[in-house]
Amino acid sequence: MNTTDSKLSLKEKIGYSLGDTASHFVWDMVGFWILIFYTDTFGISAAAAGTIMLIARFWDMISDPIMGIIADRTNTRWGKFRPYILWMALPYSVLAVLTFTTPDLGPTGKVIYAGVTYILLMSVFTAINLPYSSLGAVMTSDSYERAGLNSYRFIFAFVGQFIVSGTALSLALYFGGGDNAKGYQYTLILFSIISFILFMITFKTTRERVQPPKEQKESLKEDFRNLFKNKPWMILFFVGIISFIMFAMQNLSIAYYFKYYIGKEENVQLFNVIGTVALIVAIPFSKPLAKKFGKRNVFLASSLLSGFFFICLYLPGADNLTLIYTFNILAKMSYAPAVPLLWTMLADTADYSEWKTGRRSTGLVFSAATFAQKAGWGIGGALAGWMLAIFKFTPNIEQTETAITGIKLMISVIPGILYMSCAILLYFYTIDHETCVVMKTDLDQRRLAETTT
Repeated sequence: MNTTDSKLSLKEKIGYSLGDTASHFVWDMVGFWILIFYTDTFGISAAAAGTIMLIARFWDMISDPIMGIIADRTNTRWGKFRPYILWMALPYSVLAVLTFTTPDLGPTGKVIYAGVTYILLMSVFTAINLPYSSLGAVMTSDSYERAGLNSYRFIFAFVGQFIVSGTALSLALYFGGGDNAKGYQYTLILFSIISFILFMITFKTTRERVQPPKEQKESLKEDFRNLFKNKPWMILFFVGIISFIMFAMQNLSIAYYFKYYIGKEENVQLFNVIGTVALIVAIPFSKPLAKKFGKRNVFLASSLLSGFFFICLYLPGADNLTLIYTFNILAKMSYAPAVPLLWTMLADTADYSEWKTGRRSTGLVFSAATFAQKAGWGIGGALAGWMLAIFKFTPNIEQTETAITGIKLMISVIPGILYMSCAILLYFYTIDHETCVVMKTDLDQRRLAETTT
């Protein structure tokens, strides 16, 4: 009996999904709060903060594919990808706390400290999140079972986002008692402990089932050649980068939007919570919509519709919170079905490469996703920091009309246009339902033949 396409138990789906909850307890602190933490609490300039994020991306261009190569060549009693969850959970938690710690080092020392801790945190993020994402592709060979798994994964991911985006400022205020630096640090200690525990649950409850062909010989040159000949992978690589640039710019700008445009800084948590609830409600529609209309078509429609509603966020006045929340809900619900599909479609491109070439490099394929995620956040964060500087933003004072306009554009029009542009790339994505069925049938027959020889 072929077990690679076995149906995953609820326990294993939840156990796997808690790994993304764990990741988000740290990742969303970076994604939502790192820029305003750097400018308004740590005391470095927006331009310097943006530059740190961009420099980190140049390192990611090296570290991400290296990690993918290492993971593909790892062989332990736990598998190729699971051991990194065990080995990297503690460093990830420790570096998260250090990143949100504010030593008194002087202006230059602060920039250096922020840069070193941020780059180290992103490196460890690669070392745990790339294997974690790759793990989802080898737990089952069934494409729609993977879609279901990724739906669970992102529901649990957004539970983590719900907690972080909805409570971080309140916890920082509670722990700090007016000292923002202390409040952020203590909040990260709490979140990091939770993150570590959840990663351990993921490690204990998951299994790897899909293995590379037995006759496959190690050839880095051939792996890279096959990767860059994989057109569907290339399309998703650029879609991922553009998507994460969009979300980085918007998420990092929302705190400024509520503090300086709306004038009610505390409302940013409600805005984030409402948006996250909309995501959680709509994500379960991903798998049935993909089955009915195809993964590519759902993703394409999502990018167009969601991008439109993001653009609409520019329109409401500062006192029209109802309309602001409404556009946010519509944008997030339109976006939600596409969230699991990027990762499911990447797993399909790993199958596609094996189907076409006879070689499987799951870790290298998913290094694209990790790199796109961090490159997008880094470029988007850099753009956000630089645009704040261009629009003459100055922290903790009343902003000029120019600065306010810039902040509004950064949470609406610019990210909306970026996300809509993904539809152009997705139009050329060629792995449809029929191709997935043929690939699975052929690959299952090859694996069965291997087990009987």
